[in-house]
Amino acid sequence: MIIDLKRIFVNEDSSLPIDYALDLSDVEFMGVYPLKKPVNFSGMVSNKASLVRLEAQIYYEFDAPCDRCSVQTVRTHTITVDKSLAASIEAEESDTILVIPDMKLNLDELIYSEVIVNLPTKHLCNEDCKGICFKCGKNLNEGKCDCPEKEIDPRLAALAELLK
Repeated sequence: MIIDLKRIFVNEDSSLPIDYALDLSDVEFMGVYPLKKPVNFSGMVSNKASLVRLEAQIYYEFDAPCDRCSVQTVRTHTITVDKSLAASIEAEESDTILVIPDMKLNLDELIYSEVIVNLPTKHLCNEDCKGICFKCGKNLNEGKCDCPEKEIDPRLAALAELLK
């Protein structure tokens, strides 16, 4: 979606509310497609004292297996977007200034880049997920497994016998 912001750049004390949903279900991340529901964007572009700003929230659900126990988990994430908009800039690139030379904001591109940069690097079903037993594969969140807690390396078993 392209939004023409010429009216906002020209008129002081003007604003434009934006509510938009973007389908990113075809985005692959670490072998899965975690953005099954549309990504929601809600915000405002405003011009106050000749400073054009974009203030918004991006909401999305990340639906993927837990990194520790592999249980399918859905978590809601929020990204806060607070950028100044400019038609041109003479200084070096900035993370807080978004240059839109033709005064047309490509909202799809902005949402896509913000979501991709902010995707979670560790996705857990809960903060104290215990994972799975590396021997038998049981989900340790459901209870303890029957595997021995300490196992002696077979190469050192003879030494363990000497200690008895």
